[in-house]
Amino acid sequence: MLTAKGIYKNYGDLPILKGIDLTIAKQEVVSIVGASGAGKTTLLQILGTLDTPDSGELTIAGQDVIGLRGNNLARFRNDRLGFIFQFHQLLPEFTALENVIIPALLGNRSKNAAIEKGSELLSFLGLADRLKHKPSELSGGEQQRVAVARALINDPDIIFADEPSGNLDSVNSRELHELFFKLKDEMAQTFVIVTHNRELAEMSDRTLEMRDGVIVNNN
Repeated sequence: MLTAKGIYKNYGDLPILKGIDLTIAKQEVVSIVGASGAGKTTLLQILGTLDTPDSGELTIAGQDVIGLRGNNLARFRNDRLGFIFQFHQLLPEFTALENVIIPALLGNRSKNAAIEKGSELLSFLGLADRLKHKPSELSGGEQQRVAVARALINDPDIIFADEPSGNLDSVNSRELHELFFKLKDEMAQTFVIVTHNRELAEMSDRTLEMRDGVIVNNN
């Protein structure tokens, strides 16, 4: 599903990633852990095409993404990748359903089809009675499930999550973690997750531990 080779990244004279090699299989849940400053988020951003490496190779679902630029890169990212962030990143003026369907509309899918798919996803995630609620009317756990539905709307090949439970209490964190594995089993989804949550890391199929810009443990 994803292969990265020789990924290097510097910010000025400061080396952040020092030669990352990794492979992610389809329908695998992989957590990336490590101390602050280890390079976890930078690696996730590069794998998710939100940043570019100084050197290296990155292939996702058979596509060489390093060579993509401009509209082609934006289209690939929107159509093939999903993202979940710590603070949800929902637009406050839009309802839950409107937030979910934004990537589908950006991908030129019909509005009716997007609404149907978004409603199905929100219902699947236990939010059938929250479609018309705005983010301020939702709990933190509900907001994060809306963000999960948004990540799923275009049937992505892989979902990248950056500290997805970092802003949730222990109950909502566990529910979110269990949801990832439900999506893996029932929708054949693949996840790459940066997390400080040891429980989530231990639940994952594999945990990559980073230290000083390199992967020091991969099991």
